[in-house]
Amino acid sequence: MSLVLLTLLPVDVPVDPDAPEAVRLLVNELAKPPYQAAKPTLFDIVAKAIQDWLSSLRLGDAEGPPALGIGVIITLVVVGIIVAFLIFGVPRLNRRSAVAGALFGEDDDRSASQIRQDGEAAAARGDYSTAVAELFRAIARGLAERTIITTSPGTTARDFAVRASAPFPGLAEQLRVSATAFDEVRYLGREGTQQQFRQVAALERDLRAARPELDNTVLDTVTR
Repeated sequence: MSLVLLTLLPVDVPVDPDAPEAVRLLVNELAKPPYQAAKPTLFDIVAKAIQDWLSSLRLGDAEGPPALGIGVIITLVVVGIIVAFLIFGVPRLNRRSAVAGALFGEDDDRSASQIRQDGEAAAARGDYSTAVAELFRAIARGLAERTIITTSPGTTARDFAVRASAPFPGLAEQLRVSATAFDEVRYLGREGTQQQFRQVAALERDLRAARPELDNTVLDTVTR
């Protein structure tokens, strides 16, 4: 390197430059294309780091090259898992986020949790009509997120209650009563009551905690 620098230095360089001048001349010289072209790229640096890491592996009595094959396999598995998470996300969360669209005649992309929170907020301000409707929607969206019962733009509250009664026979009557309350406040213009809200809210909580009796029904994944 010193010989190269001597041959490439301009002829007008001071014979005995002071320290700052020497630093400046060296920086200017190293900035020239021949030196920059010789610098390792980012890919070179990363590749070298990976190579050093693989060479340092020690698995049992194997180390260095004997452990290289196992190290490569481990690396590929880890990379594959990371790529899968980046593309598909966490399976349950990804499935829930995909449940959206029409819900009892209205476009609604909220999650069951969001709908439930909106219903509880409506009840807190005394708007029980909205609260009853929102909690029933939360029930439907929650079962769809769990892939137990699906809804389509034409699904009615009564139809949903009948279909949901199959995997949850113990809650069939509560489902029927809640569907009736939903139709009353949503379509008949009746004022919802605190009692209705509490009944629908209790059903929503019970369904969240209940496990479906799938032996009595086939998972309802067909859009009706």
